[in-house]
Amino acid sequence: MTVKNIINNATKRLELEGKLLTPDFYAEAFCKEVQRAGMSFEDCSHVDKFVKTLNKDFQQELTQYRIKTMGELSRFLISKLNRINPSQASEMLEAQRVFTKRVLQVVEVLHNKEASALAKRSAELLNSGATTAQIEQFRQLWVNFITTYDDSFLQRLKAIGNVDSSDLKKTIESLHLSLNSSDKLSSGVNLSRISSLIIASLVPSIASSVNEEIASLSERIKEDPSLLETTGVEQEIKSAISLRIALDKQSVRDMITSLDSVLDKLSLRLITMIERSDNSTIDIQNIKQDLESYSDDASSNFNIAHKKLLMIAVALEENTQDLSKDLKNHNSEVEALSKKVHELEQELIDVRKESKEDFLTKLYNKRALDEFLAIKEAEYERYGHNFSIIMFDLDRFKSVNDTYGHEAGDAVLSAFAKILQNDARSVDIVGRFGGEEFMALLSETETKGGVIFAEKVRGHVEKARFMYKGERINVTLSCGVSERKLHASLQNAINSADEYLYQAKRDGRNQVAYKK
Repeated sequence: MTVKNIINNATKRLELEGKLLTPDFYAEAFCKEVQRAGMSFEDCSHVDKFVKTLNKDFQQELTQYRIKTMGELSRFLISKLNRINPSQASEMLEAQRVFTKRVLQVVEVLHNKEASALAKRSAELLNSGATTAQIEQFRQLWVNFITTYDDSFLQRLKAIGNVDSSDLKKTIESLHLSLNSSDKLSSGVNLSRISSLIIASLVPSIASSVNEEIASLSERIKEDPSLLETTGVEQEIKSAISLRIALDKQSVRDMITSLDSVLDKLSLRLITMIERSDNSTIDIQNIKQDLESYSDDASSNFNIAHKKLLMIAVALEENTQDLSKDLKNHNSEVEALSKKVHELEQELIDVRKESKEDFLTKLYNKRALDEFLAIKEAEYERYGHNFSIIMFDLDRFKSVNDTYGHEAGDAVLSAFAKILQNDARSVDIVGRFGGEEFMALLSETETKGGVIFAEKVRGHVEKARFMYKGERINVTLSCGVSERKLHASLQNAINSADEYLYQAKRDGRNQVAYKK
């Protein structure tokens, strides 16, 4: 590969990419071709050489901006220099650092273990010359602390004093710490006996285990019956009783769920047996065994339900053999019908798909285009959404078929369909109108935009290499453009696009015709 070849390739690259032959564009294309040829030129490595002399922060920022040319690098450095005020920036950063250290020192002496520890670590970080990433990490730690901080523990002190969550010192001073340690109330009732009754009432009557919260409260009351004299424990006992009731209800729900599970298993196995229509006796016996092994720990009502289920299983065992024989005779017919239904459903899906897709180009066919035209017309009439219609026709296509054969013609049509589809936007609709004639519907597009699109497609067709069996086929395209709002009806707009198409052919082909 010589330098002359690289220069020629760079010039061709600019033509293919549609760029002007400016110094910057040429330098970029030249360096790409040098890299593609596996060669190296000093002029193509200036940017990398200068970037390596900058600090790592600048290098990372340049990577994010994807700086590739000396012009881009110069503009970037000039913009950075214009924003720098060294004196003011240094003074501001120092003032903020000192201020942050003082705030952290204040937080460190507050009466919160987590906040103090985090403040101490943050101060050490500032003194050690932290990086941006480390500061961001600690900022997130502070965000996590403030969002998860919970001072609800102060509410537990309401029983022995007033609570002010904004003034911890005031709260501590208001606490009445001289509680009566006697085991008897003023009425002479023994607190130990009452505590025993309360503890017994907290034990669930149905559930098999005690919740950890209930166990903890019971243990505290047992060790110190005088807690019953405090107002705070009253709410805890109410909550524990509610929890005990909830445990019993949950235990009942679990028992019912267990029975439901047995019923579900019974139903599922029966259905499976019917569908399979063999081994019915064995399946029913397995159900019977499951029911017989059901736990007897439930209350008598559940045991009655269990016995009834067992009776159902026995009855099913006695009456399923004849049913199994009948179903087995019809099983093959049901399977054949099921297979036929599946085949018909698949055929229906294929027919629906084919009804709107051109079999050769895989674009929309005329039926689908007519439906989209009706939709576009309804949107225009109701909301005023304008659209353009473009008709395309491959020039002298009959001669392609006559010269190269119909297979070559089909190959050209398929290749053109890909060009049309690639140039269209996601909101545009393109399809085969018939033969070598195609249509495009461009939403929210006037005549000017339609002409730009048509010229782009025409140019791509003119430059494309249509190959068939190693031989190139030269193909050109004629186009006609119309705009809906310039016509009294949709049909007039379609006819107008078609007329401009034939005007383009009369005027010499390979061009776009429209109302100027």
